[in-house]
Amino acid sequence: MILRLLTLPITGPLEGIIWMGEQILERASEELDSKENLQKKLLALQLAFDLGEISEEDYDAQEEELLLALEALEAESKEEAE
Repeated sequence: MILRLLTLPITGPLEGIIWMGEQILERASEELDSKENLQKKLLALQLAFDLGEISEEDYDAQEEELLLALEALEAESKEEAE
C-alpha cells in the first residue's frame, strides 16, 4: 500500500495512458465487428435471393437498409479520423 502511494506520481499517468489505449482498441474492434457483420448480412441476403428464398422486393428493401448502414459506419469512421 505504501509502495503504491509512493510510486503513484509515476504509475498514475502510465495507467491512464494504458487505459486510453485499451478504450481505443475496444472501440476500433467494435467498429470492425459491426462492419464485418453488415457485410456478412449483405452476403447472406444475396445468397438467399439467389436461392429464391426471398422475393426481389424484399431483397431490394433489405439491401438498401444494409447499404445505408454501411455508408453511415464509413461516414462515422471518416468523421472520427478527422
